[in-house]
Amino acid sequence: MDKSKKNVALLCACQALLLVNNSVLITVNALAGYALATNKSLATLPVTAYFLGSALAAFPVSMLMKRYGRRAGFSAGAGCGMTGALVCATAVYIQSFWLLCAGTLVLGAYFASGQFYRFAAAETVAPSYKARAISLVLAGGIVGGFVGPETSKLTRAIIEGHLYAGPYFSLVGFALLTILVVRWLDIPPLSAADSQGEGRPIGVIARQPAFIVAVLCGVVSYGVMNLLMTATPLAMVACEHPFSAAAFVIQWHLVAMFAPSFVTGSIIKRIGLLPVMIIGAALMGICVVVAISGIDVMHFWIALVLLGVGWNFMYLGATTLLTETHTPAERGKVQGANDTAISSTMVLSSLSVGALFTYQGWQVMNVLAAPFIAVAAMALVWLAVSRRGRGAVL
Repeated sequence: MDKSKKNVALLCACQALLLVNNSVLITVNALAGYALATNKSLATLPVTAYFLGSALAAFPVSMLMKRYGRRAGFSAGAGCGMTGALVCATAVYIQSFWLLCAGTLVLGAYFASGQFYRFAAAETVAPSYKARAISLVLAGGIVGGFVGPETSKLTRAIIEGHLYAGPYFSLVGFALLTILVVRWLDIPPLSAADSQGEGRPIGVIARQPAFIVAVLCGVVSYGVMNLLMTATPLAMVACEHPFSAAAFVIQWHLVAMFAPSFVTGSIIKRIGLLPVMIIGAALMGICVVVAISGIDVMHFWIALVLLGVGWNFMYLGATTLLTETHTPAERGKVQGANDTAISSTMVLSSLSVGALFTYQGWQVMNVLAAPFIAVAAMALVWLAVSRRGRGAVL
């Protein structure tokens, strides 16, 4: 097999394992937190701690990879995954809420390192195939959407008397598999000059229009998606829909997030990067319209499917666009700054879900998301028009 194809396939497998980790945590973190917290209003703190850990680790992990290579960074991240999962399992076993939060904080470093799989894929192929390589790696996430919830169901009560300890123990095995897969990666390290060089100051890089739009779209797509996805089960239960209906909607949302990746790269190659991102913003806007138009199960299902596909187009496009803004010597700080911004937005959105839903409600939450989507869409149109005026490729 061609080396670049092998690397993309291995990174796709790593992405699948990472999303198994994420979907297990989505399933059990809030429930375990609710079971352990004395103050039930703090039940979602382990979820926030996970994203906080990712935000804190993103920049250091990126600089570690710049210095020692992708494989070292991915292995260290998976090691944090094993450690964090063991801490969480221990917390459930000894009934310690704060230890559970500490464990999910460490697990966040695994998520942070896994976010760089997409950048690593772009570095292993020719520039004209970057978007396709990134999309194929993200496609691995669809495996997690199915395997993670099933793993949670099978292991939830496997340790008698300690509900939820089993799923956390299972994550140790998935992280160990990641370390084994990463050993087969063959991504050349940066040259000594690039790994030790600084390149342009981040302030200079950040003034590029492409950088501004890439970071803005990454932040908006992930922030809005996380806000509405997290609120959906709460809204559906409040609307007296059964839990099975909420699970059905979330599962289809996860499919919609990752299944388009099999073709997104090809679509970008055919019609251009910015047009695909603009379509993604439009789909997220239509999601808001559908969500505020009714509260039947079908309204939630259509809205969350549109949200997933819109996220895919915007996030994958933003990643590809960001790779155009830096040199190899600058990739550590640029990619680290980008992912820190995205993870910080995830922290804010996960913190705000409870209060927004309680005091404003589902439909108002969607209305509040609309201006952010509109700003991202206008920025994309502005960049597309300016590039067209210069005769540049969209």
